[in-house]
Amino acid sequence: MTPLRFHIARLLRDEAALLSLSVSQGELLGSLAGKSVALVGNARTLSEAEQGAQIDSRDLVVRINRAPMPSLRSHGGRTDWLGLATRLSAKDRARIAPGRILWMSHKRKRLDWQSASSDGFYLHPLSDYRALKNRLAAPPSTGAMLIDLLMRSELARLTLYGFDFFASQSLSGRRTAEQVPHDFGAEAAWVATLAQGDERLTLTTPAKGR
Repeated sequence: MTPLRFHIARLLRDEAALLSLSVSQGELLGSLAGKSVALVGNARTLSEAEQGAQIDSRDLVVRINRAPMPSLRSHGGRTDWLGLATRLSAKDRARIAPGRILWMSHKRKRLDWQSASSDGFYLHPLSDYRALKNRLAAPPSTGAMLIDLLMRSELARLTLYGFDFFASQSLSGRRTAEQVPHDFGAEAAWVATLAQGDERLTLTTPAKGR
């Protein structure tokens, strides 16, 4: 697909054409079989912790949106996959250097050509977004969509870092929970239920450095 055809498909909301740029969900999830995965959220509390080495020790490191990494000590430095729901600046793209981009947002108009044409690009199906939205009774956050996606695979372990469901707000912005469209209470309860039913899922509590 050429950049012009991409822009036309995005303008016309031609989902089939956009999906032609994506690897299949089966292929994506198949690559996770037997692996330990770190999903790194953007909670401010993570910057007070010393979990960077633990994050980078996982087989695969997945980060979210602008993926703030204030220090290697707290956040590690690898980004194998980046789950996106926003456009990246050239500076952020170079800093994060993701190995693969997963476009998770239902808002296709935000999808850029550089991401869509990148190696291993994945476009999250609208049907999956809608199903999780119905389950939570609110638009899901990018983190929630990634948890839902990753837990469908045969990964060995998924560990969540930097997830406090907006209790400490986000390192990537100043908005409060009341200023975003997500229901973080519903997401926290959903994740707790998932973890109770599947021992592969672990939610870490950041331990402050001394």
